[in-house]
Amino acid sequence: MSKKMILAIASLLIMGLLLSACGSASPAPTQTAASAGQPAGNTAPAPATAQPATSTPLAPGSVKINAAGATFPLPVYSAWTYAYQYVDPSVVINYQGIGSGGGKKAIIDGTVDFAGSDSLVTDAEYAAGKDLQMYPMVPGAVVPVYNIKWAKDFPAGTAVPVLVLDRQTLVDIYNAKVIQWNDPGIVATNPSLKDYLPASAITAVHRSDGSGTTEIFTKSLTSFSADWTAGGATSVQWPVDKAGNGIGGKGNQGVAAAVINTPNSIGYVELAYAISNSMSYASMVNKAGSTVVANAASLNSAMGDFTNGFSDKLTATIVDAPGAASWPIAGYTYLVLHTTSMTDCVKAQKILEFMHWALTDPSAGQKASDLGYSVLPAAVRDTVLAKLGAVTCKGNPVLK
Repeated sequence: MSKKMILAIASLLIMGLLLSACGSASPAPTQTAASAGQPAGNTAPAPATAQPATSTPLAPGSVKINAAGATFPLPVYSAWTYAYQYVDPSVVINYQGIGSGGGKKAIIDGTVDFAGSDSLVTDAEYAAGKDLQMYPMVPGAVVPVYNIKWAKDFPAGTAVPVLVLDRQTLVDIYNAKVIQWNDPGIVATNPSLKDYLPASAITAVHRSDGSGTTEIFTKSLTSFSADWTAGGATSVQWPVDKAGNGIGGKGNQGVAAAVINTPNSIGYVELAYAISNSMSYASMVNKAGSTVVANAASLNSAMGDFTNGFSDKLTATIVDAPGAASWPIAGYTYLVLHTTSMTDCVKAQKILEFMHWALTDPSAGQKASDLGYSVLPAAVRDTVLAKLGAVTCKGNPVLK
């Protein structure tokens, strides 16, 4: 066989293999979330932001920033880091949602450049981290999401009413005292649903990992009623687990998945996860006795109720706000940085420039609002920016 013939056959074989590989690729399945509280089969939560992945190698002179922590702000951080590639193409920010506890440990151990946390850094963690500072970035609402298999169908063309929960009833559900959906306490705040709420056991879903979302939620329960004695922390001993009707999910996405896949369940997630997965989430009767919906307006009201509540570490609690328009289960999410010990001054500058952009750029604020978060009040934002101006690298201010 001639040399030309051998080369021709080899070329054809290679082309065939390439075509076969291309033909075997199939599109990713579309994820369908439960709608109107109805189970949608064995589904997983859709990502809160869908951005195209990139495998493009870093250009010369690029700076890669690694970060990890809370899943509460993961949707907005994903949107911000994607958009920021067009603001400063030299920066690649990789944020992994591993939970607030994991994020705080990583920044203390020095395995990330910055951390995300909704959970407040403790005195022991400040001591271990030596020069840590928390910076509030956005407030967010934690919402009760539910998946109810209604006792009967609603009339054709009738919108399914939104479930309303009062503060005591939410405590009673997680205390395993309210254990069925047609409990008189639930019916009392939902008279239009009296004939539709099923006589079915409630499965209460909670986080299985150390979580700032759990800290916000359980601090709220603590404020709602003296009956909640499990405390307000990143991880608690759940009464519903002891009663046998509680299940855990890792991350906000894990709780969302558990609720979507478990008929007659309730859980708690950051609002962006409920919105992105078209999940039903309850309105709440707040401390003032008003029925409120979780949105930017009710978050702004909650922040306004605690304007002067910041500590010297820039931390504040905004749960169970007293205002008539305030969402009762709310909290700030923070970035955590070393303030004097960063040694890569170029990277330090890029991190602070990204934070400055996220806090001040109108498009960044719009992205946060579109996902169900709010933006910081001007006075709080200016305080955060002043604190950023105090960050140093090798003794010199980082922000120019």
